[in-house]
Amino acid sequence: RSTFSSDLVVGSSSGSMMLSVPAAGVLLLLAWIYPGHGLYFHIGETEKKCFIEEIPDETMVIGKYRTQLWDKQTSSFLPSTPGLGMHVEIKDPDTKIILSRQYGSDGRFTFTSHTPGEHQICLHSNSTKMALFAGGKLRVHLDIQVGEHTNNYPEIAAKDKLTELQLRVRQLLDQVEQIQKEQNYQRYREERFRMTSESTNQRVLWWSIAQTLILIVTGIWQMKHLKSFFEAKKLV
Repeated sequence: RSTFSSDLVVGSSSGSMMLSVPAAGVLLLLAWIYPGHGLYFHIGETEKKCFIEEIPDETMVIGKYRTQLWDKQTSSFLPSTPGLGMHVEIKDPDTKIILSRQYGSDGRFTFTSHTPGEHQICLHSNSTKMALFAGGKLRVHLDIQVGEHTNNYPEIAAKDKLTELQLRVRQLLDQVEQIQKEQNYQRYREERFRMTSESTNQRVLWWSIAQTLILIVTGIWQMKHLKSFFEAKKLV
Protein backbone atom coordinates (compact mmCIF):
# COMPACT_ATOMS: atom_id res chain seq x y z
CA ARG A 1 0.00 0.00 0.00
CA SER A 2 2.95 2.33 0.34
CA THR A 3 5.88 2.84 -1.98
CA PHE A 4 9.14 4.29 -0.70
CA SER A 5 11.61 6.14 -2.86
CA SER A 6 14.75 4.25 -1.81
CA ASP A 7 16.93 2.91 1.03
CA LEU A 8 14.50 1.69 3.66
CA VAL A 9 14.41 -1.30 5.98
CA VAL A 10 11.09 -2.63 7.27
CA GLY A 11 10.91 -4.38 10.60
CA SER A 12 13.68 -5.11 13.02
CA SER A 13 17.25 -3.96 12.56
CA SER A 14 18.72 -7.04 14.24
CA GLY A 15 18.90 -9.10 11.07
CA SER A 16 17.12 -10.40 8.01
CA MET A 17 14.59 -13.22 7.98
CA MET A 18 13.76 -15.75 5.27
CA LEU A 19 10.04 -16.52 4.91
CA SER A 20 8.26 -19.34 3.13
CA VAL A 21 5.62 -18.51 0.54
CA PRO A 22 2.60 -19.31 2.82
CA ALA A 23 4.10 -17.27 5.68
CA ALA A 24 4.78 -14.37 3.36
CA GLY A 25 1.17 -14.54 2.15
CA VAL A 26 -0.13 -14.43 5.72
CA LEU A 27 2.06 -11.42 6.49
CA LEU A 28 0.84 -9.62 3.38
CA LEU A 29 -2.76 -10.30 4.42
CA LEU A 30 -2.11 -8.98 7.92
CA ALA A 31 -0.39 -5.92 6.50
CA TRP A 32 -3.51 -5.22 4.42
CA ILE A 33 -5.88 -5.69 7.36
CA TYR A 34 -3.76 -3.67 9.79
CA PRO A 35 -2.39 -0.72 7.82
CA GLY A 36 0.36 0.36 10.18
CA HIS A 37 3.84 0.85 8.79
CA GLY A 38 7.00 0.72 10.91
CA LEU A 39 10.29 1.35 9.15
CA TYR A 40 13.54 3.19 9.34
CA PHE A 41 15.70 4.80 6.69
CA HIS A 42 18.97 6.66 6.43
CA ILE A 43 19.20 10.23 5.26
CA GLY A 44 22.19 12.42 4.41
CA GLU A 45 22.82 16.07 5.11
CA THR A 46 20.98 17.44 2.08
CA GLU A 47 18.80 14.45 1.24
CA LYS A 48 15.03 14.44 1.01
CA LYS A 49 13.22 11.13 1.30
CA CYS A 50 9.66 10.66 0.07
CA PHE A 51 7.24 7.76 -0.11
CA ILE A 52 3.72 7.24 -1.42
CA GLU A 53 0.78 6.20 0.71
CA GLU A 54 -2.57 5.25 -0.85
CA ILE A 55 -5.27 6.69 1.42
CA PRO A 56 -9.08 6.80 1.07
CA ASP A 57 -10.85 10.11 1.48
CA GLU A 58 -11.75 11.49 4.92
CA THR A 59 -9.21 9.25 6.63
CA MET A 60 -7.00 10.32 9.50
CA VAL A 61 -3.29 9.52 9.35
CA ILE A 62 -0.86 9.81 12.25
CA GLY A 63 2.89 9.62 11.78
CA LYS A 64 5.45 9.33 14.56
CA TYR A 65 9.20 9.48 14.09
CA ARG A 66 12.43 9.62 16.04
CA THR A 67 15.92 10.33 14.80
CA GLN A 68 19.36 8.92 15.58
CA LEU A 69 22.64 10.53 14.61
CA TRP A 70 25.66 8.50 13.47
CA ASP A 71 28.52 8.73 15.96
CA LYS A 72 31.95 8.11 14.45
CA GLN A 73 33.61 7.42 17.79
CA THR A 74 31.29 4.61 18.82
CA SER A 75 30.43 3.61 15.22
CA SER A 76 26.76 3.46 16.09
CA PHE A 77 23.60 5.54 15.95
CA LEU A 78 22.88 7.60 19.07
CA PRO A 79 19.83 9.72 20.01
CA SER A 80 19.92 13.05 18.20
CA THR A 81 20.48 16.36 19.91
CA PRO A 82 17.39 18.53 20.56
CA GLY A 83 18.56 21.14 18.03
CA LEU A 84 18.28 18.71 15.15
CA GLY A 85 14.84 18.73 13.54
CA MET A 86 12.89 17.33 10.61
CA HIS A 87 10.74 19.12 8.09
CA VAL A 88 7.62 17.19 7.06
CA GLU A 89 5.78 17.98 3.84
CA ILE A 90 2.68 16.15 2.66
CA LYS A 91 0.98 16.52 -0.73
CA ASP A 92 -2.38 15.17 -1.83
CA PRO A 93 -3.00 13.38 -5.17
CA ASP A 94 -3.45 16.81 -6.81
CA THR A 95 0.07 17.80 -5.57
CA LYS A 96 -1.49 20.33 -3.23
CA ILE A 97 0.45 20.82 0.00
CA ILE A 98 -1.75 19.88 2.94
CA LEU A 99 1.00 19.93 5.58
CA SER A 100 4.38 21.64 5.69
CA ARG A 101 5.91 22.07 9.11
CA GLN A 102 9.20 21.94 11.00
CA TYR A 103 9.39 19.49 13.91
CA GLY A 104 12.03 18.51 16.45
CA SER A 105 14.32 15.49 16.54
CA ASP A 106 11.33 13.41 17.70
CA GLY A 107 7.91 14.34 16.45
CA ARG A 108 4.34 13.47 15.62
CA PHE A 109 2.32 14.76 12.67
CA THR A 110 -1.36 14.33 11.86
CA PHE A 111 -3.44 15.03 8.78
CA THR A 112 -6.78 14.03 7.28
CA SER A 113 -7.12 13.14 3.63
CA HIS A 114 -9.86 14.90 1.67
CA THR A 115 -9.07 13.39 -1.73
CA PRO A 116 -8.66 9.64 -2.29
CA GLY A 117 -5.45 8.49 -3.91
CA GLU A 118 -1.69 8.57 -3.55
CA HIS A 119 -0.40 10.99 -0.94
CA GLN A 120 3.28 11.93 -0.95
CA ILE A 121 5.01 12.18 2.42
CA CYS A 122 8.48 13.77 2.38
CA LEU A 123 10.98 14.32 5.19
CA HIS A 124 14.30 16.16 5.29
CA SER A 125 16.46 17.48 8.10
CA ASN A 126 17.47 21.02 9.02
CA SER A 127 21.09 19.85 8.70
CA THR A 128 22.28 23.17 7.25
CA LYS A 129 21.67 24.70 10.67
CA MET A 130 23.61 22.01 12.52
CA ALA A 131 27.37 21.97 12.32
CA LEU A 132 27.33 18.70 14.29
CA PHE A 133 25.50 16.92 11.47
CA ALA A 134 27.71 18.23 8.68
CA GLY A 135 28.66 15.32 6.47
CA GLY A 136 27.01 12.82 8.82
CA LYS A 137 24.23 10.29 8.50
CA LEU A 138 20.85 10.32 10.18
CA ARG A 139 18.61 7.35 10.86
CA VAL A 140 14.89 8.10 10.96
CA HIS A 141 12.46 5.64 12.55
CA LEU A 142 8.98 6.24 11.14
CA ASP A 143 5.67 4.71 12.15
CA ILE A 144 2.45 5.52 10.26
CA GLN A 145 -1.05 4.63 11.42
CA VAL A 146 -4.04 4.93 9.09
CA GLY A 147 -7.77 4.97 9.76
CA GLU A 148 -9.17 3.38 12.90
CA HIS A 149 -5.65 2.44 14.02
CA THR A 150 -5.10 6.10 14.87
CA ASN A 151 -7.62 5.82 17.72
CA ASN A 152 -6.38 5.38 21.27
CA TYR A 153 -9.08 3.03 22.51
CA PRO A 154 -7.92 2.79 26.15
CA GLU A 155 -8.09 6.59 26.32
CA ILE A 156 -11.51 6.60 24.62
CA ALA A 157 -12.79 3.96 27.07
CA ALA A 158 -11.56 5.97 30.07
CA LYS A 159 -12.98 9.23 28.73
CA ASP A 160 -16.42 7.92 27.76
CA LYS A 161 -16.55 5.33 30.60
CA LEU A 162 -17.18 2.43 28.24
CA THR A 163 -17.41 -1.18 29.28
CA GLU A 164 -15.29 -3.80 27.57
CA LEU A 165 -18.25 -4.86 25.42
CA GLN A 166 -19.07 -1.26 24.46
CA LEU A 167 -15.44 -0.62 23.59
CA ARG A 168 -15.34 -3.74 21.41
CA VAL A 169 -18.49 -2.61 19.60
CA ARG A 170 -16.89 0.81 19.08
CA GLN A 171 -13.81 -0.84 17.58
CA LEU A 172 -15.93 -3.00 15.27
CA LEU A 173 -17.92 0.04 14.10
CA ASP A 174 -14.70 1.91 13.34
CA GLN A 175 -13.33 -1.09 11.44
CA VAL A 176 -16.54 -1.38 9.40
CA GLU A 177 -16.34 2.32 8.57
CA GLN A 178 -12.72 1.97 7.49
CA ILE A 179 -13.55 -1.09 5.35
CA GLN A 180 -16.32 0.90 3.69
CA LYS A 181 -13.87 3.71 2.92
CA GLU A 182 -11.43 1.19 1.48
CA GLN A 183 -14.18 -0.29 -0.71
CA ASN A 184 -15.17 3.17 -1.93
CA TYR A 185 -11.55 3.88 -2.76
CA GLN A 186 -11.23 0.62 -4.68
CA ARG A 187 -14.36 1.49 -6.65
CA TYR A 188 -12.87 4.92 -7.34
CA ARG A 189 -9.65 3.30 -8.61
CA GLU A 190 -11.64 0.83 -10.72
CA GLU A 191 -13.63 3.68 -12.27
CA ARG A 192 -10.46 5.60 -13.11
CA PHE A 193 -8.89 2.48 -14.60
CA ARG A 194 -12.03 1.82 -16.67
CA MET A 195 -12.03 5.40 -17.97
CA THR A 196 -8.35 5.12 -18.87
CA SER A 197 -8.95 1.78 -20.64
CA GLU A 198 -11.90 3.15 -22.60
CA SER A 199 -9.91 6.22 -23.61
CA THR A 200 -6.99 4.05 -24.72
CA ASN A 201 -9.27 1.71 -26.67
CA GLN A 202 -10.91 4.65 -28.40
CA ARG A 203 -7.55 6.08 -29.40
CA VAL A 204 -6.41 2.69 -30.72
CA LEU A 205 -9.65 2.41 -32.73
CA TRP A 206 -9.24 5.83 -34.34
CA TRP A 207 -5.56 5.12 -35.03
CA SER A 208 -6.51 1.85 -36.77
CA ILE A 209 -9.14 3.69 -38.86
CA ALA A 210 -6.58 6.35 -39.78
CA GLN A 211 -4.04 3.67 -40.80
CA THR A 212 -6.67 1.92 -42.95
CA LEU A 213 -7.58 5.17 -44.70
CA ILE A 214 -3.92 5.96 -45.32
CA LEU A 215 -3.39 2.49 -46.85
CA ILE A 216 -6.45 2.88 -49.10
CA VAL A 217 -5.40 6.35 -50.27
CA THR A 218 -1.82 5.13 -50.84
CA GLY A 219 -3.08 2.13 -52.85
CA ILE A 220 -5.32 4.31 -55.05
CA TRP A 221 -2.45 6.72 -55.64
CA GLN A 222 -0.08 3.88 -56.58
CA MET A 223 -2.62 2.40 -59.01
CA LYS A 224 -3.12 5.77 -60.73
CA HIS A 225 0.62 6.37 -60.84
CA LEU A 226 1.28 2.94 -62.39
CA LYS A 227 -1.52 3.45 -64.91
CA SER A 228 -0.03 6.80 -65.96
CA PHE A 229 3.44 5.18 -66.19
CA PHE A 230 2.21 2.34 -68.40
CA GLU A 231 0.26 4.73 -70.61
CA ALA A 232 3.33 6.95 -71.01
CA LYS A 233 5.38 3.90 -72.03
CA LYS A 234 2.54 2.83 -74.33
CA LEU A 235 2.37 -0.54 -72.61
CA VAL A 236 -1.41 -0.41 -72.29
